[in-house]
Amino acid sequence: MKSFCTTIFLLVTVAAIAKPPKNQYVRIGTSYGVCIIRLYNETPKHRDNFIKLTKKGFYNGTLFHRVIQNFMIQGGDPDSKDTSKNKPGIELGNGDVGYTIPAEFNESIYHKRGVLAAARDDNPAKASSGCQFYIVEGKRFTDEELDKLIAGRMKGRQIPLSQRETYKTVGGVPHLDQNYTVYGEVVTGIDMVDRIAAVKKDECDRPLINVPMTVTLLKQRECRRLDKILGLAR
Repeated sequence: MKSFCTTIFLLVTVAAIAKPPKNQYVRIGTSYGVCIIRLYNETPKHRDNFIKLTKKGFYNGTLFHRVIQNFMIQGGDPDSKDTSKNKPGIELGNGDVGYTIPAEFNESIYHKRGVLAAARDDNPAKASSGCQFYIVEGKRFTDEELDKLIAGRMKGRQIPLSQRETYKTVGGVPHLDQNYTVYGEVVTGIDMVDRIAAVKKDECDRPLINVPMTVTLLKQRECRRLDKILGLAR
């Protein structure tokens, strides 16, 4: 009986360990450092598309081709892997994968510092690019600056009090809220974003020296560990 109970205990323990993590995390590596991003479950279409492309190695070798300090760094253009187009001075940002992703807006998800969001061209449905993304560096705002944004670029749309406090203390880019889909956030390594945002660039905001990236999925055990550290475990 003791042996039977021990076996049952071990089976239950193994099953618990093998339980999939609640969240998927990805690692973005560059010569300026590494960051780890948690993909949001609240935006499943964007999450699953990013996972699909990462598994294919799509992003490996693509560049952060557009960087604006105190705003964001943008990458994921497949043209940036083309040796005839990735030479410094050539404008990038028009490459894509031939499909878009429907917008997934959520009032509780917003453009605070460190979030991952989908780039897009100008379209009425605000559908996202199938591959291009940006990571927000942002800046801190005063109440006066936020009020001016609301009256101007935000066309009267109010900012919830908790989000307003984040924009004042942590920073971000509030006028992009509900216009571009946010689908993840940096959990470690935000300094990589700051370093890339500060590089010298040309008149098209392209870095003078290429900034290639590698993007990989973290293994389940790593994701479970991060879930636990971040207090997101099941």
